[in-house]
Amino acid sequence: MTPATRDLVPADLAWMVPLNNSAVPAVPPMDAASLGEVLRHADLAIAVADADAPDATPVGMLLAMQPGGAYDSSNYRWFGEHGVDGLYVDRIVVGDGQRGRRLGQVLYARVFAEARRTGRAAVTCEVNTLPPNPGSLAFHGRLGFLRLAEVVDDDGLHAVAMLSAPVDPDPSAPSARRSPAP
Repeated sequence: MTPATRDLVPADLAWMVPLNNSAVPAVPPMDAASLGEVLRHADLAIAVADADAPDATPVGMLLAMQPGGAYDSSNYRWFGEHGVDGLYVDRIVVGDGQRGRRLGQVLYARVFAEARRTGRAAVTCEVNTLPPNPGSLAFHGRLGFLRLAEVVDDDGLHAVAMLSAPVDPDPSAPSARRSPAP
């Protein structure tokens, strides 16, 4: 497999919605209108596909926002309210049969490059802890993400770990080489 990335466009919602919803509860379920709204706010919206496949159908996606935007997400706002200058990853989804092929790392390489290009100090995201998502926590830990806090929703039924990875100004030293804290 040769991974290749490209920018997402609104026409991609036809495959993005089923891909997103296949990853529930790791990400919230969405219809085309709600995911289209997230896409509209994204400053970085990328797909990953197998360049060797005849149709190069995307098998993963990532949506990220710069700080200070109008995106209506309490998790997005949390980082700004806590003084974290980071490019926020709203969601990363890789298809079930495609995990373990380093596609998430390919997507995050673009995120770290964009954060570096725009002068951000960090890349941020949240990962579910209730319901638990140990696979995503381990993946982000391998990329150098550190847990800043845990936020529990008012209903007490959902919680997320707020994560941040520093952006190294030297592209020859990617964050994937950092040792994560427990």
